[in-house]
Amino acid sequence: MTKRTDLRRLTHQELTEMRKQVVAQIQSGISVEQAAEVFGISRSAIFGWLARYRAGGWDALRAGKRGGRRPKVSAEDMQWLYEAITQNTPEQYQMPFALWTLKQIEQLLKKERGIELSRWSVSRLLKQLGLTPQRPLRRAWQQDPEAVERWKAEDYPEIQKQARAEGGVIYFLDESAVRSDHHAGTTWAPKGETPVVKATGARFSLNIVGAISAQGEFRFMTYTGTMNAQRFIEFLRRLLRDETRPIHLVVDGHPVHRAKAVQRFVARTDGRLKIHVLPGYSPELNPIEQVWNHVKNDHLGRKVIAGPNHLKRLSLSALRRMQKTPELIAKFFWHPECRYTVMGV
Repeated sequence: MTKRTDLRRLTHQELTEMRKQVVAQIQSGISVEQAAEVFGISRSAIFGWLARYRAGGWDALRAGKRGGRRPKVSAEDMQWLYEAITQNTPEQYQMPFALWTLKQIEQLLKKERGIELSRWSVSRLLKQLGLTPQRPLRRAWQQDPEAVERWKAEDYPEIQKQARAEGGVIYFLDESAVRSDHHAGTTWAPKGETPVVKATGARFSLNIVGAISAQGEFRFMTYTGTMNAQRFIEFLRRLLRDETRPIHLVVDGHPVHRAKAVQRFVARTDGRLKIHVLPGYSPELNPIEQVWNHVKNDHLGRKVIAGPNHLKRLSLSALRRMQKTPELIAKFFWHPECRYTVMGV
């Protein structure tokens, strides 16, 4: 633990400089907790300095400075708001929306602290606290957090242990579909006029099943119609044909993956293929989800699709290009949600 700094022993110049450094660091992105640890000071002192800065700018941080107008948002108010946003959800304050929006925070301050701020002032306050708008990670409410932790801490390490003992390889499998009407990114347009992306009125898609390993291997197969046991077995045959090592295949709980026909096929492989099932409602644990995101957003999302054959040609081109870049495939295993797959290697 960092040694606590005795602020009373600092000169006015040293204290002023520390105050400015702390406020600047928080505005650059580090959290209040990190700043408290790095500089060896209390969180309450930091919120006091943030309140000074909000009320009078950098000049208000000068040590020994007295007077000045009373801040509309005090240090206690700032600390309360920071903890409300970082430790609680809007639902706990009977707010109608699940995410912390500027409007909801504006209403929260008025309701709980009696502080009325404009939307712009709320935005400025949050930035001063080192908070930024971010896209939340979504989780299915049916997900079992204990099962997820058990998978990461016990189940998957055991699969790794088995694969190493056999000289085998672990693949992660999933199915996906690319659609003709999927668009990614932004486009410039006059302010206030929502841009329209023109495309063919017909909607069509291409179904894909694929599997990747942490070493960068990527196998895939396109198909029409819905996935069934026979199509799944066809892909498994291809995977076994191309891979000489024993395969540990990680899949989700789709009924097709657990079909009796699939179980009989696996039994006939004499141990060359073993199937392991991820915890339910946990797609974020599967690194191949990053492959689908990459294909859809970085390759197809900015294209104008002329027809089904065009969609298939573009999709195959993107998938084959990824097959030739194993370093990119391997990088997906280091995604924050999937890092557990390589941390024990």
